[in-house]
Amino acid sequence: MVTYDSADVNAAPLKVTRTQILAFRRRVGALDQRLPAGRRSLRRAAWAGLQDSMPRAALLSIHARVEGATSSAWEDPSFAQVWGPRYQVYVVAAEDLAVFTLGRLPDAGKTREKADDLAERLHMFLGGERMRYDDAGQALGVHGNTLRYAALTGRLAIRWEGARRPTVWTVAAPKITRPEATLELARRFLHIFGPTGAEAFGKWAGIGVQAAADAFDELGTELIPVRTPLGDVCLLAADEPTIREAPEPAAAARLLPSGDAYTLHGTSKERALLVPDASQRGELWTPRVWPGALLVAGEIVGTWRRAQRTVTIQAWRRLSRTAREAVLAEAESLPLPDAGGRTVVNWT
Repeated sequence: MVTYDSADVNAAPLKVTRTQILAFRRRVGALDQRLPAGRRSLRRAAWAGLQDSMPRAALLSIHARVEGATSSAWEDPSFAQVWGPRYQVYVVAAEDLAVFTLGRLPDAGKTREKADDLAERLHMFLGGERMRYDDAGQALGVHGNTLRYAALTGRLAIRWEGARRPTVWTVAAPKITRPEATLELARRFLHIFGPTGAEAFGKWAGIGVQAAADAFDELGTELIPVRTPLGDVCLLAADEPTIREAPEPAAAARLLPSGDAYTLHGTSKERALLVPDASQRGELWTPRVWPGALLVAGEIVGTWRRAQRTVTIQAWRRLSRTAREAVLAEAESLPLPDAGGRTVVNWT
């Protein structure tokens, strides 16, 4: 359980509404207004990582947040790909690689032993070379997917283009410690997903309830208590001024891809906050591959899927002509990697 200093314990929790929470998340997630092109903006867009397990989802998440994103934005030299939270493929700022890998490494136990052993063996075997992950795994006598454990050490990087199997190689050991990386990972989560609690952090990071609770305890006075429709949770103290600010005008429309940080919530309470209607939640967070989320004027109002240059949109309510035009403009501006042709939008 998160603790606070004596002044915080006696203070009344900051009370915030659903509207304030969603406005805060859109603001810190750069979803109300796109950031100017540049590497600083790319790093901010990837502050909590950009999930890329659906090929090029990271690119579409960048497009939703940064001006002028082209189809190669995810390949910017300032980025790196890793097996990040829950061993999914992520695009992160290269300088932040240790946060999303080492920050999830257990202090001890079988997982820690396996991670250290695989990382060292892989480093010795590759000798500075790159290799397809299944070939490297076979050479080490393990399934290629097992190499995901080595990523926890911060010594493994990958390159995955979607259609092909990932290529792996080893990098220098991180310069920060595991505890430092874990605390920074928690700060990133709180900033992008806050206000929130340790349980949600544990599910997102895949580190377990106790490890997540320990991280929140360690943050201590960096956190403030917040009372929300979700219950009593936490917020970074540094983010209090932002959540108190009046909401900015929401963007007319955004097409968020499957696994985008704005919808990547693991708890039922968090999902209910974003999408109050239970039947609609079932359409967005499906048992299989999630569709993208249609964000209009700050609210999720439907889902979308893409096949080549055909975008199919399912709106949950009737949209105004202005809103439909904004959605069409977003669809036509998607930096799709497949060349040529006009984007076709189908409404269902």
